[in-house]
Amino acid sequence: MAKFEPGLYLCATPIGNLEDITLRVLRLLEEAILIAAEDTRKTRTLLTHYQIRGPLISYHQHNWTQRARELLDRAHDGPVAVVSDAGLPGISDPGAELVRLAAEANVPITVLPGANAALSALVLSGLSTERFAFEGFLPRQEGKRRVFLEKLVLEERTMIFYEAPHRLAQTVDALAQVLGPREAAVARELTKQFEQIWRGPLLDLPASLEREIPLRGEFVIIVAGKTLQERWSPSEVEAALSSMLEGGSSLKEASRQLATECGWPRNELYKLGLSL
Repeated sequence: MAKFEPGLYLCATPIGNLEDITLRVLRLLEEAILIAAEDTRKTRTLLTHYQIRGPLISYHQHNWTQRARELLDRAHDGPVAVVSDAGLPGISDPGAELVRLAAEANVPITVLPGANAALSALVLSGLSTERFAFEGFLPRQEGKRRVFLEKLVLEERTMIFYEAPHRLAQTVDALAQVLGPREAAVARELTKQFEQIWRGPLLDLPASLEREIPLRGEFVIIVAGKTLQERWSPSEVEAALSSMLEGGSSLKEASRQLATECGWPRNELYKLGLSL
């Protein structure tokens, strides 16, 4: 079996169960002249489990500029492995920037695929897998989070979100308020002993957090896309908007609330309201 050539290798690592790693990744980790990890403590646990004693250094957003130069320089001498804490490097971590820099420097890049939380949760969700969009982590600030989600109101693809347990409740509330009635799923602790999948209407999810879903572990949220049938006709929108305005709602508030139900962008509703 041929040895790995010099270059940069992005290696997928287990997202929970240590057995979910490929033989090819294990062989690369054994041959690597350097292994760069987000959290060396977590990666050391993996290496120790498979009795691998390769040279290990940290690589994360706080030191990526210095480390990037070092990794690209070393990649000319032999195989350099880059791993994330879990899953495939380059997805919501500094690995994406490293790939860009390596491409600019003409450093050979290879991906060694494996476990992935987003796709695993999508398949488990029971929602459409034909077309989907990975949205990652939502903005932390409430205003920015709402603006971000309002741009997704008309998204027809199944959407995938990541979230930390301490922000899960806020994110779920925002999803329900902005995206409105549609199906959803929440996957927790994928591949681990306490793996859990919740499926049901998005509007029921906030209440289910308190009853059925412990706020511990790693979470992936899957939300169904908007169906074409849910978009209201112009006459239906005009009638609803007129009713809300006559009821005392401001045009801004009426446009925001109606956008979550009728499938029209908020700016279009606002323009229609001005004409009324």
